[in-house]
Order: sequence, then structure tokens, then C-alpha cells
Amino acid sequence: MSNQYAQIDPKDNIIVAIQGLKEGMEVSVAGEQLTLKEDIKQKHKFALYDFAIGDEIFMYGVLIGKAVLPIAQGCAITIDNVKHASAEYKESKEKFTWTAPDISNFEGRTFNGFHRKDGKVGTANYWLVIPLTFCENRNVDVLEGALAEKLGYQTKKDFAVDTDALIAKYKEGASADEIFNTPIITTKEEMVKNRLFPNVDGIKFLKHDGGCGGIRQDSETLCKLLAGYITNPNVAGATVFSLGCQNAQIEMLQNAINAIAPNNDKPVHYLEQQQSASERSLIEEAVKHTFIGLTEANKLTRQPAPLSKLVLGLECGGSDGFSGISANPGLGYASDLLVALGGSPVLSEFPELNGVEQEIINRCVTEHDAKKFYDLMRAYSAAAVAVGSGFENNPSPGNIKDGLITDAMKSAGAAKKGGTSPVVEVLDYTEQVTKPGLNLLCTPGNDVESTTGLVGSGCNVVVFTTGLGTPTGNPVAPVLKMSSNTNLYERMNDIIDINAGTVITGEDTIQTMGEKILDHVIRVASGETPSKAVLHGNNDFIPWKRGVSL
Repeated sequence: MSNQYAQIDPKDNIIVAIQGLKEGMEVSVAGEQLTLKEDIKQKHKFALYDFAIGDEIFMYGVLIGKAVLPIAQGCAITIDNVKHASAEYKESKEKFTWTAPDISNFEGRTFNGFHRKDGKVGTANYWLVIPLTFCENRNVDVLEGALAEKLGYQTKKDFAVDTDALIAKYKEGASADEIFNTPIITTKEEMVKNRLFPNVDGIKFLKHDGGCGGIRQDSETLCKLLAGYITNPNVAGATVFSLGCQNAQIEMLQNAINAIAPNNDKPVHYLEQQQSASERSLIEEAVKHTFIGLTEANKLTRQPAPLSKLVLGLECGGSDGFSGISANPGLGYASDLLVALGGSPVLSEFPELNGVEQEIINRCVTEHDAKKFYDLMRAYSAAAVAVGSGFENNPSPGNIKDGLITDAMKSAGAAKKGGTSPVVEVLDYTEQVTKPGLNLLCTPGNDVESTTGLVGSGCNVVVFTTGLGTPTGNPVAPVLKMSSNTNLYERMNDIIDINAGTVITGEDTIQTMGEKILDHVIRVASGETPSKAVLHGNNDFIPWKRGVSL
């Protein structure tokens, strides 16, 4: 890759500025000599040829827009002169062949995980506390206050203040000097070290604003999502709060769990407030059930597991003009490696597959999944239009400022996370990953809603690419953030785990970066290297609400 500009695909008629380029600069691309007619900002694009109104614009080898004004060769591509356009697609698929990457560096590798009786392996070991309706969020807060810090699971602050130590000294009759010299600060590292249950990574409290008031389908979907979290291999068991009168009934959640895991043996304790003697007795029972559940969860220890047990969520957010040429294709190569090793990467965010639908359809192993993807994309697009929007409105102001000016341009880069392997199954929201190989999961492009959905469908680790930076995490699965550029990695190193900016600077190829990503995933999955999101306690959880409120 040139250190100044690059043509990503031979079909592309716009060129990416790797660095800021000055007006008057002489450029040579694919045998074409041109002079830049204006300054081109880093990550933005310029025209390789003259464009007339209506001419098609290609990047990543696919249609990403059409000119709405004449654009001279060497001029910038902007939201004023180009508008979104994407290729048409049909549900039938063409023949597809795939050559797997070299996996010799990973053959025989394992990760140390928590083995469940159903054969799945967790990369962590959590206990969940879940409300079936927003009315129970306060009781979840009370339980968190009663358990989290006392058991060493406080992650919202960098240290704890032990006022009890001062009280004890005072009661002993200690002098002012003795009280002043009593240590009362416990660091986060000390809290972790002193946990009562060292084999339990935490208690996670999944508050939400659903479960009642919307359409019945939303409550059914919420229960399926929560069932996916309870049955996720990173979870040992759960405490569930129910008010009693809400749409999301206990039986609905139980049926959803049985549909995923008919022989589920994880302990799930249900507490219904309208059937309890008092709120105090409800909380007392919840604390005791949870504490006993933690004692059982603590008996499990990490053991070696094959890499085929990794279910890797592929996510992006805060994307920039480099995301599609460094971080996303690097993650795509790691995805291909995992497929070749028998694992299951999962690509989501259907609005960000707009423009590459035919490629995805062609990669589907079965006609059934090709048609399912076609139908889901058509329905999703129609739903967006019905509320006065559309996929073309997906790019955020931050995306546009950093060079992603149409949804198809953003999507073509985002799809690179899925690598090049066949699509073994297409899943709708909350459906579970059951097949090894690349899976597609229908979620929104919204970062947290999508990540929430990935973990709810069985992902036990997530890699999240970003060009602008985000602290996003998840309560159950470790989320590794990867920067598309070195500047971001250096500025936000406290929240970014991996730097793919070395692809831009030429220190890494897509292949070497992909291997580095998979190696880092293995270390995180083994509990050796915590993700920055886990260290900071980023427990983002937003269920996707598809319906209206009633």
C-alpha cells in the first residue's frame, strides 16, 4: 500500500488518500497520470476520472454512489457531489468456491475455557441477575449494592474505601493517630485478588426498559434474547426478577430457554414480587439464591479447549475512512482462519451490508439461506422506508467527517469483517449459532444493540473495530476494541486493545494482522489478557425493540 494514496480494488474509480494530499500534486494510479485540483483530506477520496451527472462511483470493487454534479478528475468526492447508490441483487446465487488460509501457525492451539455440560465452552464464568420488566430494575440495583462490592466485583471505580476499618478502630478505642494510620484504600487489583469466588468472573446485572408496555412480540423477543444470555457458555446461572403482571412472563422465558437448551442444567432462580410477602423478603431470598449459586459456579475451573469452540462476534462502530482497508479486512482474515480451524465467526449489522448483498447471497451454502438473507434485507429496508428513512441514512456525522460519505461505501468496508469464507447459516435476531463456519445474524447497525444481539445468539468473545474510538463493552462476553489507525490507538490506548494502523503504515499485511488478532483473541479467551472493556466495566446492554410502544 502506498504511504500517500491507494486504489483498493482494480475496479475502483475513486482513490483513498492515505495522507492529506495537496492541490497540484502529481498522482499515478493504475497507469493513469493526473494532477490533484484541490486539497484532499486524509481518509477521503478523489476522482480517478472525470464524472458526469449520473455516473456510477465504485470503491472496494462495488457500486457505492452516483455523481449528482460533474466531478473533475483529481477533485474530492463529497456528500455534495455524490449520493448513495447500491447494486441490485437477486435471491438466486452463483457458484462459489473458497480457498482456506494457511492455519499452520494455529493448528493444535487451544484456549483455557469453562466447559459446560452441553459441550459449549465459555471464555468467562458469570452469574446473571435479570429483570423481566423495567419495573424490577430497582430491585436489581438493590441486589447489586448488596453483593457486588462485598464479593470483590465492583468495577465502576478504580478503588474501594473501607470505612468499616475506621469504625472497627474507633470501637476498639483507638487514638486519632491510630485511626489516621489505618489503611482503608483497596485497589481494583487487590479486590480481584481477594474475591471470595476466584473462579467466578463477576455478577452481571442486565437492566433494560422492556418487558411490558410494547407489543407482545417485543416481550417474546426480549425473552428469547435473555434466554440466549442465560444459555451462553460464559454464564453459570441466573437470578430472575419478575413483577408478575408484565407481558414478559416467567413461563415465556422458560419456554425460550427450553427451545435453545431442552436439557438445560444451569440453575435459574425466579422471584415474583407480586407473590412475595414483602420487598424485603424478596431481596433476602434473591441474595441467598445468588450467593449459593456463586458457590456452585466457583467449583468450575478453566480447562484447555480447541479453537473450534470459539464463537467470535464481528462488530464495528465509529468507523472511519481507514476501517475498510485495515481493521475490517484484518478481522476478516482472522475470521477466515477461525473458520478453517472449525470455529464460528458471526457477522451482524444488516444495514451495513447494503450494496454487497449479491456477494453475500453467492456465498451462502444453501438456497434456503440465500433466500432467507434476501428476504430479511428486503424486509429491513422496507421497514426503514416505512418510517421515513432508509439505509442511505446510516452513516453518522462522524463517519462522514472521516471519509465514509455513503452507506454503500461504509457497508462495503464493514462487510470485510466477514472475510471470504462461505456463509453456513443466516440467522434472524435471537436465533442461535449452531453450525461451525461463518454465520450471519440480523441486527441493527447500532453498536450496542448489535453487540447485545451477537452475545445473545451465542458469541463468547467479540472483536469490535473502530476508527473514531468507542468504549463499548458487553456484560457477558469480552469485547476487544481494534483501531483502524495508529493515531487513535495512541490517543485512546486506555480503551483500545489492538492497533490495525500498522496495516496503513506498511508494518503489517492483512494476513499478519489477522494472525495477530486471532492470537490476541486466544489470550483473552483464556483469561490471560483482559479486554480493556472488561477492565473498565463497560457492560452495555440494549435489546433491539422492533415494534412500537402501546
